[in-house]
Amino acid sequence: MVDSTGNARRRAGPAAGEPAPCAVIEMTGAGVVSGWNPAAALLYGYRAEEVVGTPIDVLFLPTDRVKEAALRRRISAGGPAEGHETERVRKDGTRVWVSSVAESTKHPMGGGVTSMSWETRGQHHPDPAEAPRGAGEPAEATSDPARCDDRETQERKEWSQAQAQRLESLGQLAGGVAHDFNNLLAVIVNYVAFVAEEVAAAGPDPAGHLAVASADLTQIEKAAERAVRLTHQLLVFARRDVIRPQVLDLDTVITTVEEMLRQTLGEHIHLVTTLAPDLWPVLADPGQLEQVLVNLAVNARDAMPEGGTLTIDTGNVTVDAETIAGGSKARQGRNVRLRVSDSGTGMPAEVAQRAFEPFFTTKSDNGGTGLGLATVYGILTQADGTIRIYSEPGTGTTFTIMLPATAAAAAPIVEPVPYQRAPKGETVLVVEDEAALREVTRRIFTRNGYTVITAANGPEALDIAARHPGEIHLLVTDVVMPHLLGKEVAERMRLIRPGIEVIFMSGYARPVLASQGRLEPGVALVAKPFSEADLIAMAGRVLNGHFRGFAAVQGQAPA
Repeated sequence: MVDSTGNARRRAGPAAGEPAPCAVIEMTGAGVVSGWNPAAALLYGYRAEEVVGTPIDVLFLPTDRVKEAALRRRISAGGPAEGHETERVRKDGTRVWVSSVAESTKHPMGGGVTSMSWETRGQHHPDPAEAPRGAGEPAEATSDPARCDDRETQERKEWSQAQAQRLESLGQLAGGVAHDFNNLLAVIVNYVAFVAEEVAAAGPDPAGHLAVASADLTQIEKAAERAVRLTHQLLVFARRDVIRPQVLDLDTVITTVEEMLRQTLGEHIHLVTTLAPDLWPVLADPGQLEQVLVNLAVNARDAMPEGGTLTIDTGNVTVDAETIAGGSKARQGRNVRLRVSDSGTGMPAEVAQRAFEPFFTTKSDNGGTGLGLATVYGILTQADGTIRIYSEPGTGTTFTIMLPATAAAAAPIVEPVPYQRAPKGETVLVVEDEAALREVTRRIFTRNGYTVITAANGPEALDIAARHPGEIHLLVTDVVMPHLLGKEVAERMRLIRPGIEVIFMSGYARPVLASQGRLEPGVALVAKPFSEADLIAMAGRVLNGHFRGFAAVQGQAPA
């Protein structure tokens, strides 16, 4: 059962004699979710898009994770199916006793696991001490897979077929990623070799060689920046990027970015904006809406090589049931419409149907990555909006975007300003499982005047914190790590050192910190790959009390 917001709602549970619905979860041997059926959303509270591609550990009690990982290894290596009864954690933090059966399945990344689980009726045990049996112990008759009814079995078959189609699409996506990243890595690898040669050949008169090495380093930096942008686009397309929404006026966003759009389009294209007065406010990330406008402008520019007109207009639209019945995918009720129209070459129907696919491009000169419109689609979907395309050859193209209006009042868009703060002898504890990045982070803080302690994982960090004789002012921790997730490290660290401030760092924080991709209030997050300036500025803000840090969200369930 799904409510109007798209969130799964728990039903009261099956009536006596009614078969329990099966939550079917597919994952890699390493525990990364690759499939999630509607019954899983019903039982655990997470929508498929929230968990696919993330670690399954979010469902397990911390005390059960090692045991569950060992079970996955046995199953994914081809071991026999295993069933047990265990306690798991829903999205809202409540616990549920389930019967679970895991079996080996094929997976594109090697051995995989399919888990079928269903709620154990009448056996809710909020206190684990009250449980009739421990997690992992054999279940009673309720663990019989026959209690999953035929309808669920059929649903699983249909769902598996859909998964096969998705895997084919993922193959295309992976091929595009590999192509672009291999190009970037080829640049980086070869220019690193060039720099090494120049440094080795410097000899007693290094000036000329160092000048060449400096130019090569510039090329490495440019390739790395392109790789960062590509990764960011992929996260946005997959709706896995952390967003910072605020109530805003869409007209204000358009006005802010209008001059940049004119520069992007060039003098041969005329930009016309028609902005409706008294536009209803929307809840969205202003930076991402700017990205939508820029990507659509670039798409329009490429469709008008000889020049033309790009028109942007806004308006308030109320979507009724009849409109939805007619095929509109917009939410019923008040919406804000954004239209972006060009007078370009247009496109045939078969091209328009694929326009939002990742790495699909009609540019024969390799001038595009094929991620521009895919990124637009990901941003708008994450904002609960919709986008529709209308185009015909020779008549131009119109993109119509609908964003749900909100009753809250729009706030002014505040641009972040550079932040500087002189360290005052603070001690920083850096927790990062990647050794090279741990050393980079240590060097950044050390060269900026901080005392630095490092740990390779959560348990080591907690041990250091317990034994360290002096004060530790700031915890800087990776989000996704073995043994303990960053959020768990922060929670336990606060028990040892209640006054410590916290910064999370991650290239993929959504599974642990955010709800529907939205960063929780009070969380200080530095996105990987970060620059020295970004990391030090965040540290200054946190230590000066600009964030109340992790305390604001401590104790909430991972999202």
